[in-house]
Amino acid sequence: MSSENGGAITRLAEAFGSLPGIGPKSAERLTHYLLGADRSEALELAEALRAVAEYVHPCRQCFNLTEGELCSICLDPRRDPSILCVVEQPRDLAALERAGSYRGLYHILGGRLAPLENMGPEQLTVDALLRRVQQGGVQEVILATNPTLEGDGTRAVRLKSAGKQRSSCHPVGSRFTFGLNTGVRQQSNAGGRLGGKTIVLIVLPRSPLSG
Repeated sequence: MSSENGGAITRLAEAFGSLPGIGPKSAERLTHYLLGADRSEALELAEALRAVAEYVHPCRQCFNLTEGELCSICLDPRRDPSILCVVEQPRDLAALERAGSYRGLYHILGGRLAPLENMGPEQLTVDALLRRVQQGGVQEVILATNPTLEGDGTRAVRLKSAGKQRSSCHPVGSRFTFGLNTGVRQQSNAGGRLGGKTIVLIVLPRSPLSG
């Protein structure tokens, strides 16, 4: 892409091209769209990107994305704090919320086990999850992971860790899915069901700390 202002234009195209699912042609189309759009539209996009980078961070409790100390779900008194749904990414939480059938709290791991990508248990928020369980009040943990080898591996680590924390906890069932075939991502489900996730329910004994 050559132009008198090639430096700025090329940087913009390369920035678009670095996004997931955006190839060189799509990046060029987006770049030229912004170049031909009203200046205020480009500035509004730039401001939105700046605000996200500056103000959005993980929730202190569940690691969902938020602009405050706690996210709106953790602050909602209508949610059931005795049920905890563990997901891999904020987008998985968003998909479950769109389904509208879950009213408990969440915990976001921040990824899944992927040794080839240097993603081990220490890079995930497993320790924070176990601390939440130890504090008492959580009676059910729902492990909702993608139906992949990495997702199953992540689930196995969490089951093993939960067993160390609560020696008498036990999984109810082993593996079952709602609604969609294996390999279909939850974001594709628009029918109000949980989608193609591996769902394992762990019922925890009542903690002495919870009275």
